[in-house]
Amino acid sequence: MIAGTRRVFVRWITGVFAALWAGMASYPFFRYLISGTKKKQAGEELVTSISLGSSEEFLPGASKNFKFGSAPALLVRSEDGAFHAYNAICTHLGCTVQYNEEKKNIWCACHGGVYDTASGKNLAGPPPKPLKALNVEVKEGEIIVSRA
Repeated sequence: MIAGTRRVFVRWITGVFAALWAGMASYPFFRYLISGTKKKQAGEELVTSISLGSSEEFLPGASKNFKFGSAPALLVRSEDGAFHAYNAICTHLGCTVQYNEEKKNIWCACHGGVYDTASGKNLAGPPPKPLKALNVEVKEGEIIVSRA
């Protein structure tokens, strides 16, 4: 009788661990499938533009992570002096991206996603689509970022 209950217990534990492993293994796959279907967060639509200070203080090759409403955003000034701004949420699993000064690109440290600085296009790694661009204008020496 004891051997029978041990056998049942071992089968039950094995089944539980198999189910947990299957759930953990399939989670990234399902997150990838629903990555483009996220709803907008409350308050995200309230901010339409933001000032980031003087363009003279923002040297070529510099970047700045900032909040655009409730979402993280990234401003980059390329070596030619042009400003580029993007929603800083990786299109793979929602990590925050940042500018890599050495390689002159935008990257996600979570899974190695790489984006083009000038266009936001995904260049390498698992991101399925480009970063969402924001408009950048310089008015009277002041950097203004607004929704595209």
